[in-house]
This record gives sequence, structure tokens and C-alpha cells, in this order.
Amino acid sequence: MIFYFSGTGNSQWAAQTLAQKLKDQAQDIVQLNQIPSLEQEQQVGLVFPIYAWGAPEAMVDFARKLKKTGAFSFGVCTCGADAGLAMKKLSKIFPLASSYSIAMPNNYIIGSEIDDDDTIARKLSSAQAELETIAGEIAQKKCVYRVQEGKHPALKSNAINMGFNKFARTTKPFYALDTCNGCGICEKNCPASAITLENGRPVWKQQCYQCMRCIHDCPQSAIQYGKETAGRKRYHLRDYL
Repeated sequence: MIFYFSGTGNSQWAAQTLAQKLKDQAQDIVQLNQIPSLEQEQQVGLVFPIYAWGAPEAMVDFARKLKKTGAFSFGVCTCGADAGLAMKKLSKIFPLASSYSIAMPNNYIIGSEIDDDDTIARKLSSAQAELETIAGEIAQKKCVYRVQEGKHPALKSNAINMGFNKFARTTKPFYALDTCNGCGICEKNCPASAITLENGRPVWKQQCYQCMRCIHDCPQSAIQYGKETAGRKRYHLRDYL
């Protein structure tokens, strides 16, 4: 079984691609009502994006609930560039025999513009090839650590990640423009269940995962985050596959 958490689709695509190559199943952890038994599993995988050089809260909490198993375990993270020590820290919670990072298109538009089309195409092509290699290594149960940690990984995955989780996950800057038509997609699809519609407009709870799904998936491009996202292109993985 391959368990994944995904904000805008990068990690979902990676998990489903691996599942297809390994003749396995990919399961969205947000959709699970209970933690499944792993007793009959031959392999267990965790796939997720990197948020500020750490694993998302949802995946960390899920990993804590998983019972240790004799199955071959692996983790794959998707990131814009580097992952810091995220995989090593997660492996302390749920031991991973193999760990990988895959560079995928940047979608954190709060911080910057998304990657240009050429960069997106290049990253996806490289990711396809890397997933082919990863699938082969998993099938052979090879113990591999191929993670791009980047410079100063300890600083990034400890101090900066802690600051992100404590301060940067505020939803106060979120708002919807008048072009919002109250379709409810943001409320329905928010993995943190942090959005409700009031009088046909989205209202956010105090904190969310900062996955960017509501911003990118809004059909009207009506959701903004402060001044940072105004005028910036949205990212839809399906447009590039």
C-alpha cells in the first residue's frame, strides 16, 4: 500500500505513478476513516510534499499512528528543490528502509511565481525517469537514501520548519475577490477542513496546512493570500501531463 498526502497534485501523481508501476494501491490519507492494518502488506510507502523543509503535519500525524511492520518501507517526497532533513526526521517516527526526493514544479505562490513552462516540463520529464528508477529499486527491496538535502539542512528542517508551523500557517491573509461565485470547491476539497462557506463566501479557520489547494483549484482564481498572490499564475498539474 502507498499512502499519500497531496496539496495541488504533485505527490498524488507521484504516488499513483509508483502504484501503477508496482501494481500496488495508492491511498489518500485525508480520505481514510481509520488506519488500515498492514499485516498483509509486502511494502508500505509514504508519499508527500515538502513544506518548509519538513513533512506536512497531516503526514507526520498519520505516520505516528501506523504500526511498525515487517513490510519493506519507503518514503518519497516531492519538493521544488531540496528537502532538508525531512525524510530522516520522518524515519524516526516510522522507519523507512529507503528514502527519495523528487524535484517537482514549484507551486508555493505565496513565496514566488510558479515555475515557467519550460522548467515545469523539464522537472516532470526528470520526475518520470526518477519514478521509473525508484519503482525498480523498491521492487528489488533495495535500501536507498537518495534525497537532495541542500545547504544547511539542519537549520532549515529544525528552526525554519518550526517557525513555519508556528507562525506561517496562519490563514488571516486569505480572502476571496468579488469574482467568487460561491461554488464551494475550496470548502469541499480543503484537506485540513479549514474552509466553510458563509453567505456564499469562503471563511478560513485560524490555521491550515498551507497546501495552496484552494488558491490553485479555484475556477475563478478568486482566492488570494494578502498581496503576494495577486496577478500570479495558478498551477494545475493536469495542464502539463
